[in-house]
Amino acid sequence: MTRTLLAALALSTTLATAPAQALDLAAMSDAEKAAFGEAVKAYLMENPQVLVEAIGVLEERQQAAEAENDKVLVQTNAKDIFEDGYSWVGGNPEGDVTVVEFMDYRCTYCRKAYDEVDKLLEKDGNIRFVVKEFPILGQESELSARFAVALLQLAGAEVYEKAHDQLIAFRGAITLDSLSRLATDLGQDPAPILKRMNEEEVSAVLRANHQLAERMRISGTPAFVIGGELLRGYAPANVMAEIIKGQRG
Repeated sequence: MTRTLLAALALSTTLATAPAQALDLAAMSDAEKAAFGEAVKAYLMENPQVLVEAIGVLEERQQAAEAENDKVLVQTNAKDIFEDGYSWVGGNPEGDVTVVEFMDYRCTYCRKAYDEVDKLLEKDGNIRFVVKEFPILGQESELSARFAVALLQLAGAEVYEKAHDQLIAFRGAITLDSLSRLATDLGQDPAPILKRMNEEEVSAVLRANHQLAERMRISGTPAFVIGGELLRGYAPANVMAEIIKGQRG
């Protein structure tokens, strides 16, 4: 934190606790202002905990403001988040709370989140779960996402779900050859899947997801929209369950 900010915090703390008439800085002479500054400095040197408390209050206010702003972002983009018409929907499609995950198959924390989401859906049968393919970690991420979207479009939701489970657990290199083998293992002809991966139908989905993430100021994975809340980053199942509980009121 800069000295300027610290000084501003110190001044605001003092202004908030002192009589208004005594703090009319505009009415002070240069000498009075200098004396006042020295008094503030001396007080803070003797009571540094005041700065710590002030910084804590400032951070709490910033976090609260960011949370409120995130709620506005969710409300503004609700249709594209929850009802885009092209993302895979799992869990209970008729659930009373929707959880949307922006994810990347090559993301370590997405892999951790996968297990937590699985626990969450297993324990709570009233959650609608939506996956947003959001590849941001390089070529293998892009190939994985394109493969998954192509499968969803050509083979349907059930095959997509199986591919999603395997891709998130896959530890080898993602190449066209490895994806061809995966398609075969899933009972699919690889040729039309690989062809679709480079077509506009798939590109349009990924482009829309990236544009949505940009509007939401989501730059990392995983990111979750839980009802009306935006959760940036990994969280264990119990934390997400508490947010869901709050959404249900």
